[in-house]
Amino acid sequence: MTPTLAVDIGWGTTLGIKTLVVLGIVPLGALILGYVFLLKMMSHMQSRLGPMDPGGFHGWYQLIGDGLKFLQKEDIMPEHADRKVFALAPAVVVMSTFLVFVVIPAGPRIVVAPLDVGVFYALAVSSLSVVGVLMAGWASANKYALLGGLRAAAQLIAYELPLVLAVVGVVIQAGTMNLQGIVAYQSDAEIFGFGGIGLPLILTQFVGFAVFMVAAQAELTQPPFDMPVAESELVSGYMVEYTGFRFLFFFIGEFGTAFAFSALAATLFLGGWGLPWGDPFGTDQLLFDLLGPALLFVKMMIVAFLMFWARFTYPRFREDQLQALAWKWLIPIALVNILATGVLKVAF
Repeated sequence: MTPTLAVDIGWGTTLGIKTLVVLGIVPLGALILGYVFLLKMMSHMQSRLGPMDPGGFHGWYQLIGDGLKFLQKEDIMPEHADRKVFALAPAVVVMSTFLVFVVIPAGPRIVVAPLDVGVFYALAVSSLSVVGVLMAGWASANKYALLGGLRAAAQLIAYELPLVLAVVGVVIQAGTMNLQGIVAYQSDAEIFGFGGIGLPLILTQFVGFAVFMVAAQAELTQPPFDMPVAESELVSGYMVEYTGFRFLFFFIGEFGTAFAFSALAATLFLGGWGLPWGDPFGTDQLLFDLLGPALLFVKMMIVAFLMFWARFTYPRFREDQLQALAWKWLIPIALVNILATGVLKVAF
């Protein structure tokens, strides 16, 4: 009985450590560093000098000030709100974000659950945020919040399709839905017999990558797809009645989801934590366990830069333009990309 007990404890300890790293350090580290880095970067691009003032190097103390500001604000709940649903909605949004990181590998052994259907799981749980948004809009007992929630639901449902279809080409080419397997494929494959850089799938799935990035931007309800929270029309939409720590949860969910999609795109199209050199699942496993998180983080920040660059650059779409882009353009383009990938996969 004793050896069995020892094995169980070891397995539980390993799972606990991986869960702590992937669900704690990775998303929170990305959130903190990305929030500071990206906002400071955009401040430079737009010549906005105000965010540079709050102490430290280029105003890095602003993160602490923002956190304390939200914590000290009064928690207000509307008189006619559905109190339980109103309180639970921000947690549902944040939960859907953190669940994505469960299957995203940061090294040969740094992954909580290397599911064989990891791609399907990641896209499925990311769509749960629409439930939290609808809960917030309905429970707030506010017409602006309800309109924002309905707009968000229509938008997220429309852009879920191109988001999923954009990834199908990667799955066809790699021959697996396991994210660890997709990383291994990109590290081991060759380009016209040359394996020096592996085969980052952005080279062959650049159409899918473009569709994924546009759809992810819409899923985040960030400009130019921010109709659900349009301040000039809906005064922040489904978040209008939220204050203090509950509003901070929505803010964390927005940035956390941005980095979740960035990590997913980096894994699917940029090779994730992998490199085309060494033996990550053999003799060099420990080395890649140490280097993998840094490699993934760098690639993730590159993708996040593109997302936030678009956010701070383009004006808001009209609602009809937003829906037309999804149904008339992105979905047909993604279907053509799937057809072309399937034909080339069979032919070559």
